[in-house]
Amino acid sequence: MPETWRTRRVRRRRDRSSLAGSPFISFCSYHVAQLAETETNPLRRPLPDGIVPEDEVTRTEERWIAIVLGMLGVMMAVIVVTGVTNALHPPSNVETIDPTTLHLGGEFAESNLGAAVEPDGSVTVRLIAQQYNFVPECVRVPADTPIKFRLTSADVIHGLLLVGTNVNTMVVPGYVAEVRTSFKVPGDYRMPCHEFCGVGHQGMWAHVNVVPKGRLPHLSTTERTSCVQQ
Repeated sequence: MPETWRTRRVRRRRDRSSLAGSPFISFCSYHVAQLAETETNPLRRPLPDGIVPEDEVTRTEERWIAIVLGMLGVMMAVIVVTGVTNALHPPSNVETIDPTTLHLGGEFAESNLGAAVEPDGSVTVRLIAQQYNFVPECVRVPADTPIKFRLTSADVIHGLLLVGTNVNTMVVPGYVAEVRTSFKVPGDYRMPCHEFCGVGHQGMWAHVNVVPKGRLPHLSTTERTSCVQQ
């Protein structure tokens, strides 16, 4: 038996003189009882119910720290990979302009708005965002061609979003926003303002009409085109 167990043996003997040939009858009974554990080290004594051991708390904290660090690593990787593969643009270059004189002259004069073909064959689209529309409200560009959007605001902060492309930027008064993209598939792309700009914000939309390459009329460097219905 182990030391933690105690064995008690009880013997009883009774004479049975009345039983012929049996001077006595002998039998035994046993009772086994577990001794109470007496641990001298207080750090190794069992904890009361409801108290978690320190080593278990440490393992749990380390496990959650590893999970959180893993999640942060995944999020950073998604940001980097998405930015590299899809060329996402934050608010672009710091290029200032006076919003009070946009229509009077310069790059964003009314006669210079719309799509223009550059000498290298790329297309530049110039737009003005104002409450509650884009000027012009529709532009036509060719597919499979580098497109550069240049925009500014005449009043408050607006936004520019082309669903299905990397074009997504804020348009801040006093600054010129610039984003670059290209369209693989011809079609009509809706372009909403995604920054709240007032009570008419929900109706502020524009369109980009993408036509197959070669279907865009030949333009000189001074001509501009749009698809606004006259």
